[in-house]
Formats: sequence, C-alpha cells, structure tokens
Amino acid sequence: VKSWADAFGGELYSIVTKYSGSLLLQKKYKDVEPTLKIKEVDGLELVRKFSEQMESMLRRKVEAVEQSRNHRLGSLTLSVGNSFFFDYYNSLLINDKDENDNYVELGNEFILEPNEHFNNLLVNTTYSDIQLPTNVYNKDPAILNGVYMSEALNPIFVDNFERDPTLTWQYFGSSTGFFRLYPGIKWLPDENGVISFDCRNRGW
Repeated sequence: VKSWADAFGGELYSIVTKYSGSLLLQKKYKDVEPTLKIKEVDGLELVRKFSEQMESMLRRKVEAVEQSRNHRLGSLTLSVGNSFFFDYYNSLLINDKDENDNYVELGNEFILEPNEHFNNLLVNTTYSDIQLPTNVYNKDPAILNGVYMSEALNPIFVDNFERDPTLTWQYFGSSTGFFRLYPGIKWLPDENGVISFDCRNRGW
C-alpha cells in the first residue's frame, strides 16, 4: 500500500506541478527576490480601497448594460423591395470570396485580429456583426429591418468597451432570430455545415 501511495503521490505532484505553473512562479520569484521588500499595510485601508475599486468596476458594467438597454432603436423601418437591399456583415460569410475572387454577398472584408482580452480569438473591436441560424433567411424583410435598426447599437458597444475595457461580449438578440455580437467574429458552422445557435432559444 505504501508503494502504491508513494507512486500515486508522485504522479499527482507531477501533474500539479506541470499544470499549475508553480515552477515558473518560483523562478520568477527568485529573479525578483533581491528587489522585494516587506511592507506593513493597514488591512482595513486595503479592504476599503479594494471595495471602492470593486464598486467602481461594477458600476461601470451596470452603466454599460443600462446604456444599451435604454437605447431606443426607434420606429425607423426600411422599404425592402426588389430595388433595394441593405448590406450588412454576416458573421458566417465575412471575408468569403467566390471563384472570381470577389467578396460574396453579405461577406465583405471584415478585419479580424487576435485579441488577448478575448482569449486571443480573432475579433473586430470596431464593428459588430450579425449571426443567423441556418433556418433563418438572411435577406428576409423582417431581418433586414431589424438589422438596419440595430446598427445604432454599434457605436454604443464600441463606446462601452472604450470606457470600460474589462467588458467582454456585448450582444443584442432579436425576436426575429438575428443576433448582433460585439466584437465581431467569424462564426463557423458545425461539421454538418449547420449553425444551430438561435438567440431566441436562450434563457435570457
């Protein structure tokens, strides 16, 4: 039993050491150890400052949510007919080109760059884009009207993020099925080429 326990303990230690980064932390500590100093602090004052910082951060997040929620999209609608088509960034089609090397409809150039704040995903922090499930027609008049009206949210998303860089994803889910997401990303279908995510089915 002792041999088994020793072997198990050794294996557990090896796994914890590998994935916890403890060795790297020890090395970094030794590198800066000569410059470290022990300083006495007032515990109550430290807690007070932390509380104020936490309150300020949460207030900014609440303000960002309220700003998006209180924004009135208005009653502006498009007259969608055969002679008019509203172009927008479709997250499935962005940056896609046809056989003639032209961007496909709804798939114009959309600059994507890795962003550490978003786990190094390729995102566009200048624009939001639109996601639609496979069973929703991307040029349906109701979709075009809703997407057009929700364009007004884009500068609000950008402003929220500039004022509070700790914010992550901001989005607007519509009753017609389109989902506006900021920052914009390239949405990939599943292995069957289907996009099953539907904002109308979420528990929001």
